[in-house]
Amino acid sequence: MSLNRSQKRLNRIQVQLLTKQRGSALIIGVFIITVMFLLAAALINVLDDADQQISLEVWGARAFSAANSGADRALAELFPVDQVGVGTCNTNAAKVPWNIGTDTGLVGFHGCSVVISCNAVSTTTLPINMTQYLIRSTATCSTGQCGSGSNSDASCIRVNRTVEVEARD
Repeated sequence: MSLNRSQKRLNRIQVQLLTKQRGSALIIGVFIITVMFLLAAALINVLDDADQQISLEVWGARAFSAANSGADRALAELFPVDQVGVGTCNTNAAKVPWNIGTDTGLVGFHGCSVVISCNAVSTTTLPINMTQYLIRSTATCSTGQCGSGSNSDASCIRVNRTVEVEARD
């Protein structure tokens, strides 16, 4: 009979221990879920930043290529292949942009415009008579609605690149 009594007492102690620990697994589970949520949120932010950096690099490369094309166009007008002598140095005082994507039909330059300027400086110091030209080509490539009004888009990306070329005759 004492064995039965001690066994009942042992069972009662085990039940009391289990009732004291009730809910601790729930607290640990909530803590683990919270930590995993914070890690996932941090990972999403890192991936979003990396995606934005890649977009900026691509648009920057497009703007740089468009600026180079603008400088090449100005040099071709200044030193034409089929003509002897120097062409005209277009000063482009009105800063009229060249929409390279629509004018050339090249898909890679859609959303890009180039402003080209040319300044000529003549030197008449003997024995050297020459004209030095400074060609500046500034390309702006953008995507999304980049207006400043209410129609502006939060995903607007605008990148500028400038190329300067010096030439002389």
